[in-house]
Amino acid sequence: MSAVPSPLAVAASPRDERIYQDILDAIVEHRLSPGTRLPEDTLAETFGISRTGIRKVLQRLALERLVTLRANRGAQVAQPSAKEAQDILAARQLIEPALMPLVAARVDSAQLAPLRQLCIEEHEAQHGGRHSLAIQLSARFHVELAALADNQVLTEQVAQLASRSSLLIAIYGSRHSLGCDCGQHEDLLDLLVQGKGAAASDWMAQHLRLIRESLRIDRPVAAEPDFRSIFKRS
Repeated sequence: MSAVPSPLAVAASPRDERIYQDILDAIVEHRLSPGTRLPEDTLAETFGISRTGIRKVLQRLALERLVTLRANRGAQVAQPSAKEAQDILAARQLIEPALMPLVAARVDSAQLAPLRQLCIEEHEAQHGGRHSLAIQLSARFHVELAALADNQVLTEQVAQLASRSSLLIAIYGSRHSLGCDCGQHEDLLDLLVQGKGAAASDWMAQHLRLIRESLRIDRPVAAEPDFRSIFKRS
C-alpha cells in the first residue's frame, strides 16, 4: 500500500475505483488472507465486468504491492516474508527515534498544527471503520514528522519505509496495529512541542516496537474463498 495515490488512480473510472476499494478493504480487513489466489475469471464474474477490466484493477493493486502478479500463475494477495517485515520495521526503529531530538529542537505549535489535523483525520478513519485510510494517514504522519528534522535523505528513507510498512500493516496487522494500543500520535506531538527530545525518541521507539510486535506474520493462507460472499453488497 502506497503512502501516496497510485498513478492509475487518477484515470480510474467510478466502477473501477469501487472495485479497487472493495478488494483493498477486503485485504486490509483480512477477509482475503495473504497468499490467497485472485482468479481473474471468478472476480470478473463476481463484479460483473470483463477480465480485462478486473485485470486493470489487479495491476493497480500490484503497483501498490498489495497483490503479486506472476506469469502463468495469475494474481494473489501479497505475502511478504517474515524477514522482510522484521527488516523494514527494524530500519524504522533505527532512524525515526534518532530524528526526534532534531525535530524537538526546531518546531513550535504552529509547525505541528498540520500534524495535529492528521491525527484528527486518522482517528475519524479508525472510528469510521475506514482502516485502509487510517493506515495511509498514519504513514503520512510519520513522513511529515520526519521532514521537520530538515534532513532530506533521511526523510526519503522514512517515506520509503513507511510506505512498505503500510503494506505490512494492511496485510499482517491486527486491531492492535493502529490506535491507542500502539500509542496516540498526539502524545508524541505534546512531547515535541515541549522540547523533550529524549522522551520523544523513547516514545517513538516504543511505538514502532509495539507495531512490530502486533503483526501476525504467521497468518495461514486460506483456501480459495467465496468471493460472492466477501463482496456481497447490501
